[in-house]
Amino acid sequence: MAGEKVNLTGAKETLLLTLYGKALESRLPNSLLRDYFADKAVRNIDYDFSRLKVDNNLGIGLAIRAKTLDVCVQDFLARNPDAIVLHLGCGLDTRIFRIDPPAGVDWFDVDYPEVIDLRRRLYPVRDRYHLIASSLTEPGWLNEVPRDRPAIVVAEGLTPYLAAEDGQQLFSRLVGHLSSGELVFDAYSRLGLKIIRLNSSFRATGAEVHWSIENPHELERAVPKLRFIEDIPAYKPEHAARMRWLAKLFVRFWKYIPALRKIGRLLRYRF
Repeated sequence: MAGEKVNLTGAKETLLLTLYGKALESRLPNSLLRDYFADKAVRNIDYDFSRLKVDNNLGIGLAIRAKTLDVCVQDFLARNPDAIVLHLGCGLDTRIFRIDPPAGVDWFDVDYPEVIDLRRRLYPVRDRYHLIASSLTEPGWLNEVPRDRPAIVVAEGLTPYLAAEDGQQLFSRLVGHLSSGELVFDAYSRLGLKIIRLNSSFRATGAEVHWSIENPHELERAVPKLRFIEDIPAYKPEHAARMRWLAKLFVRFWKYIPALRKIGRLLRYRF
């Protein structure tokens, strides 16, 4: 097999899981995400993706979540064409290429140095696109981000891997540095984390998850500058129509059961 070598383990290896899932969904004739950059990246990486046991069902679920976050970013940029996009724990996600932001937007992708190095080898450069190679728990990286423009901060598949204290401190630093904007990310309840731990694709990476959020207002108390706006369902029945019948049934009925709704959802805040 020829291509870019990768040697990622634990939480870092899960970025290959999400990349592959989005690539699989984008190969479907009725793809929601149409993430052709992800598909190309998978073909250019020297890695045995079969060990992750990702199927179309999981790929569709990942694509639905990603598309919902894309729409949140697009909506913010439509209202703020000179904004900053700050993508935390970007992994190999190709959101900037899917959205293709307006010329006045500065986009920052942030992740570990080895992940950013891989991004540089896989994806093209573009104007006003900035890569920051740093652990998110290190405070110094924020000095590279302007603080005087509206910003949307997006984090996909990040918060469960953080310790609760680290996540709250990260968000506190963000709202202390940035002048105004929105924060949107996926969050999981304690039950949600248990389900993640049971997933065979997740177990194949050896990663661990830690931070659960039961009540969105918990974060307002921990980070007083945040104001909760809405709880967005991570999966929509109309988008899940291509899933197998059991997953489709779960998505259709989970909005009626509070414990299920909190398993995995998207939270949106203003600051």
